[in-house]
Amino acid sequence: MAEGETTLEYTPTWVVAAVCSVVVLISLAVERVLHYTDKYLKKKTQKPVFEALQKIKQELLLGLIALLLTTFQDRLGKICITETQASQWLPCKKQDTSTSTTAPRYCSEGKVPLLSAIAWHHLHIFIFVLAAVHATFCVLTILFAKAKMSQWKRWEDSIKSDYHPEEVLKMKIIAVHDHDFIRSRVLGFGRKSDFIGWLFAFLKQFYGSVSKEDYLTMRHGFVQTHCRGNPKFNFHKYMIRALAADFKSVVGISWYLWIFVVIFLLLNVWGWHSYFWIAFIPLILLLAVGTKLEHVITQLANEVAEKHIAIEGDLVVQPSDYQFWFHRPRLILFLIHIILFQNSFQLAYFFWLWYQYSFDSCIMGKVAYIIPRLIIGAFIQFVCSYSTFPLYAIVTQMGSSFKKAIFEEHIQEGLIGWARSAKRNKPLRRADPKEACVTVNESSVEVGTTGEIELEPPLRSPK
Repeated sequence: MAEGETTLEYTPTWVVAAVCSVVVLISLAVERVLHYTDKYLKKKTQKPVFEALQKIKQELLLGLIALLLTTFQDRLGKICITETQASQWLPCKKQDTSTSTTAPRYCSEGKVPLLSAIAWHHLHIFIFVLAAVHATFCVLTILFAKAKMSQWKRWEDSIKSDYHPEEVLKMKIIAVHDHDFIRSRVLGFGRKSDFIGWLFAFLKQFYGSVSKEDYLTMRHGFVQTHCRGNPKFNFHKYMIRALAADFKSVVGISWYLWIFVVIFLLLNVWGWHSYFWIAFIPLILLLAVGTKLEHVITQLANEVAEKHIAIEGDLVVQPSDYQFWFHRPRLILFLIHIILFQNSFQLAYFFWLWYQYSFDSCIMGKVAYIIPRLIIGAFIQFVCSYSTFPLYAIVTQMGSSFKKAIFEEHIQEGLIGWARSAKRNKPLRRADPKEACVTVNESSVEVGTTGEIELEPPLRSPK
């Protein structure tokens, strides 16, 4: 790298955003090709080829990125722009109007390279740091979430130890408003006000987000809806499996997240302090998601309280997609994905600047903007990991459908193969039903791309 080359501090943000867009588009296109190749091989039951592709897919993507980095470095140095264009939309304010670069080899007088070699080198270091920080924070998220959910395991174990079949036959009358779940969620001063209800949900996400009564009631509602034939169904173990499956979606960096990266790089102009204002996006989303999840629990309690004065037997809430935004529980996972990535991006950007240009660099910004941003980032990471993600794990089970994680992995494989065989009118391979909590046949199974399983109403467990 030649001495005096322009760093990213004085490289136009529109150049950085444009270059990143091209690299991302090419990488995503190749990833889609590999994805559809996977689906084709699965469909054609080419298992050996499919497994081989799975093993080399990451190597192919890494090899492509390395090739792009090498190729672009040579090509970009030959693309020239005017000095006027090169001095617009800069992350740092130039101290003088003269160019900071040496005489370019490929550019005529009055022009400079689109992106210097050193700026390109710093940029692909940032992409590596972003991927590493995002992966690290995702692992921390799942570890904190499981730590929180491990506290619920003793509630699950207490159900098994306290379960007595002979007592189930003795139906008892319960006054709904005397139930702890209803009293904590519905009754009390101002709870009938919509504003107070939302305010209660907002505050509840920060302390005791899921009480024992919340857990037991939602578990009972799930079991009565989807697993009535197995009252001792291990709901906690099912949630852990479902959370592990959803984690695969959260850890990836999808195309819409790269759009956010490009927009940020474009708006990172001197004096705009975009790195500070953008930090509020994941914060607002986090608070909105946590409030909504708590409000869903309150609405479940409201529905029971409005319909019944007294009930025979245990309190049962009715899972339904109706309580979720746009009637789609999986939208919550989409928003959590955005929250975790944007927060990872903010903190990765800080660490990268600190390492690459030092804490006092002009591109780092003022301390008055740096400290609040770091505090917001730490707050988001902790609350999302220890409160919001566990909340998501249990509240989204209150949707109309259950996830395929309700079956053990070997049963999942049997059911999916069963459904595919049925569609091809081939002889069916029966799945072992011992650990399943519903009775299904080939006409009732539908495994969707969302990972949920829908059963035809007549074939659900009897109500």
